[in-house]
Amino acid sequence: MVHRKLPSLSVARQCRLLDISRSGVYYRPSGVSEEDLNLMKMIDRQYLATPFYGARKIAVWLKHKGQVVNRKRVRRLMRMMGLKAIYRRPRTSMPAAGNKIYPYLLRGMEITRPNQVWAADITYIPLARGFAYLVVIMDWCSRRVLSWRLSNTIDSAFCVEALEEALRRFGRPEVFNTDQGAQFTASDFTAPLLARGVKISMDGKGRCIDNVFVERLWRSLKYEEVYLKDYDDLVEARAGIRAYFEFYNDRRRHQALGHQTPASFYDCLISEAA
Repeated sequence: MVHRKLPSLSVARQCRLLDISRSGVYYRPSGVSEEDLNLMKMIDRQYLATPFYGARKIAVWLKHKGQVVNRKRVRRLMRMMGLKAIYRRPRTSMPAAGNKIYPYLLRGMEITRPNQVWAADITYIPLARGFAYLVVIMDWCSRRVLSWRLSNTIDSAFCVEALEEALRRFGRPEVFNTDQGAQFTASDFTAPLLARGVKISMDGKGRCIDNVFVERLWRSLKYEEVYLKDYDDLVEARAGIRAYFEFYNDRRRHQALGHQTPASFYDCLISEAA
């Protein structure tokens, strides 16, 4: 928004015209320390193994691993990573203020065809000197990854980009399921779905079992790709994840799909329905 090397307007003049603080323009966030990044990587691995661990148990586990850390610090890092212990708790519907929450529609539903139910979720991706967030849109019946985006900020924009690509390439689902995160309850994410007559379903906050297929994808992605590569930066992560999803969709056979790949299973069912 503010151009530092614009010859016709100084930075101060641009700030006055835009009615923003000049101190905010010059401010540079301190970033995340190397020690915190290492802790976040350890937390991420342990969370995949024990998603029911909260900040208290993660802190105890880290101390047994020789890390000097307290619960408050672990809670801050887990919040930054978007991780929460999975267990039933009262008053679980607490999205961003003003955002509408939709009921969970998949309980008891038999999912037998592609584009019947799509799901979306976000996960943390560790980098050598930072971290990123990955969103995926998946078809539940075939497990096919329809679209994805990687971002260094956890806003709704990259989620909307992934959604628009999936809708453009594969049509529309009957039901779209997400968690209650602010990215998915935001109107710019739900509006394209409502405009197409898609039913929106949202699972209970902190309950990965409601979005189990995407959670399985995260485990496969991280143990088969992310942890093996230790990406240096966002560019390397994007290339590695793109290659993995091509392998996952087109070459990785699933026993639950009759040993077909997600892409071939999806395409076969689509052609049969045509």
